Amino acid sequence: MKKFIILIIPLSAVILYNCKNTSGNINLAVPEIQKPLPEKPEQKTTDSYGIDTTCYKIIKDRVKRNQFLSEILDDYNIGYDIIDELIHNSNDVFDVRKIKAGNKYTLYISPDSIGRLEYMIYEHDIINHYILDFREKPVVRKIERTARLELKYSGGTIKTSLWDAMLENDLHPILAVELSEIYAWTIDFFGLQKNDSFKVIYEEEYIDTLSNGIYHILAAYFEHSGTGFYAIPLVQKGEESYYDLEGNSLRKAFLKAPLRYSRISSRYSNSRMHPILRIRRPHHGVDYATPLGTPVHAIGDGRIIMKEYQNGSGRIVKIKHNSVYTTAYMHLSRFGNGINIGKYVKQGDIIGYVGSSGLSTGPHLDFRFYKNGYAVDPLKVKAPPVEPVAEVNMEKFNKISYVMVQLLESF
Repeated sequence: MKKFIILIIPLSAVILYNCKNTSGNINLAVPEIQKPLPEKPEQKTTDSYGIDTTCYKIIKDRVKRNQFLSEILDDYNIGYDIIDELIHNSNDVFDVRKIKAGNKYTLYISPDSIGRLEYMIYEHDIINHYILDFREKPVVRKIERTARLELKYSGGTIKTSLWDAMLENDLHPILAVELSEIYAWTIDFFGLQKNDSFKVIYEEEYIDTLSNGIYHILAAYFEHSGTGFYAIPLVQKGEESYYDLEGNSLRKAFLKAPLRYSRISSRYSNSRMHPILRIRRPHHGVDYATPLGTPVHAIGDGRIIMKEYQNGSGRIVKIKHNSVYTTAYMHLSRFGNGINIGKYVKQGDIIGYVGSSGLSTGPHLDFRFYKNGYAVDPLKVKAPPVEPVAEVNMEKFNKISYVMVQLLESF
């Protein structure tokens, strides 16, 4: 009986040992003694901020309207004393009291039962992010994300509007704004026609895979009403401007329109049916239909000679540009900051905002142009150009324009 017991015990031991064999086969042979393999180190998963995400519970959200930092942190037992210390320690880096509604943030919470908030990432904009570190001494660190530039060649044909052409060709919509500013003195973007076309070489800025907008336009070609317009950039006297192939500046003494982008709802006429009075009367201006509050820009340098409210025109600003030309901007919702009679303004300065004051059926800008005191059609005014490419820079400019034209014609 004792021999039976002695035999069964080692056999059981062998069977128990080999149940852990990964092959699934029971080997009754006495195993060799092997050194245990070293355990593989646990791989850490760090995010772009260098934080090991496997150690935390991650919460992502956006700052809500009228929400303060204290409201976000209150759920994690971070009181005003810690926030005050954070402000004191990091005021030269970022004022945490100025977080903006709609901006993203990420919370890193310890996975234990306490649920301590150790980090908060606040995305101020696409480039500048801030790490709020609550582990020991509360501090803020700035993370400036690296941007890269991507060279692009694009083009399109107008069917309805330049903006729609951008969307149809999967181009950044801001490219429409950039082109309209380059050609603001040359092309009337409120009068684009079907089959007008454009080509453009530009640099677009990216943060990781996200576009941060158009960085720089290197060359452009716009065909409007059968006429082609090249735009080649050149820096003179420390300032970049765009020129045609002959070296003439695309900038003129006056902008083509006082708004960045809009549509014409009523043109210059000697006999127009008034939308409110329902009688025919002259309309010696151009109406631009655009949303309430859209900035209105001075079309040229000049001095403010009128800023007042009139029953018909509503809030109105008049600018005297020189001894010949004066412009008026009517139905404003409010005046621009610092706009007063006698103030000198520069081309492009904001002088007011689109409204519906006075005799008006809805938000729009009534823009008037006067030559020697008489109203003229703003869309037909031919403004003189500004300084062309200097003679000393022409050789350099010709080399640049030659290369750019070849590239534009290659696609």
